[in-house]
Amino acid sequence: MVRHSIRTLLVGLCTLTAASQAATAVALAAPADQLRATYTADRALNPQTLSDLTTAMKGEAFAYASYNLFGTQADREAHPAVGRLFRTTAQTELNEHLHQAATLAGVVGTDAANLRQAINGETYEHRVMYRGFADQARKDGDLNAAKLFTEIAADEGRHRDAFRTALTVVITGRGTIPAPPKADMVPVPAGPPKVKAASTRANLDTAMHGEALAHAKYMLFAARAQQSGNPALARLFEGTAKVELHEHFAGEAVLAGLVRTTKDNLRKAVTGEHTEATGLYPGFAKQASAVGDTAAARYFRDTAADKAKQAAAFQQALNQLH
Repeated sequence: MVRHSIRTLLVGLCTLTAASQAATAVALAAPADQLRATYTADRALNPQTLSDLTTAMKGEAFAYASYNLFGTQADREAHPAVGRLFRTTAQTELNEHLHQAATLAGVVGTDAANLRQAINGETYEHRVMYRGFADQARKDGDLNAAKLFTEIAADEGRHRDAFRTALTVVITGRGTIPAPPKADMVPVPAGPPKVKAASTRANLDTAMHGEALAHAKYMLFAARAQQSGNPALARLFEGTAKVELHEHFAGEAVLAGLVRTTKDNLRKAVTGEHTEATGLYPGFAKQASAVGDTAAARYFRDTAADKAKQAAAFQQALNQLH
């Protein structure tokens, strides 16, 4: 899985060159058809700007995954207009905000580079992150979370091995790309958290953000593989992306109590979008401008404006439910 610690991800991002950023713009051409603007960095970005773009991608990926679940809950409660609002906003988060940040950060490279990035992330989560989360959950008595974390750790090991095999095929031109894994679709009903320890809740939040980002990045890697004429690799990335979102993220969302009533979900969305519009993204824009990363600064400002509009739309929907 790609989503490893911020520090680990930033190390990978900081090693990307301007050439890889140019390749990324090509790699994103197909999924970026829906974008209203193109942002490309004309030089290597400041490390802090890369860090802020990583934070942005994690947040946008998490919003995409969460809003789709919130939309499903709105449908259950017979609020179809709210369901459409959540799903439409989710698509904006993924197909516009996250893709633009990924272009600026130079996330997508060659197929081999993308596989190496995936292998590093899967290895970290298989060996370190999820095993640590499982140990902590057992100590705190959250046994269901410990079981889930242990199962996901094993999945990540299998994903790593499949990506390693695929990398050998890409490099040597010999062998067969592994078949994609099958996702066990996990339904996410509304409900309170099913864990008790604050540490487990925090680890679930970290894991969900990582799973959401992994899904988004693997879909970008799949698009790149299709463009490079490797449909088997594209299928491997797409299948793994589905596991990350519909199985891992969903299972963690159940334990975390991510989905509540539609009114609660709208309140959460209003708060999140408002915070990003007034604090997070303007702060990122100011920092990027100070170090001369003008394209990134423009992206952060434009996204902040979008967030304000999204907050207003969610607030209007909430008002109409009262």
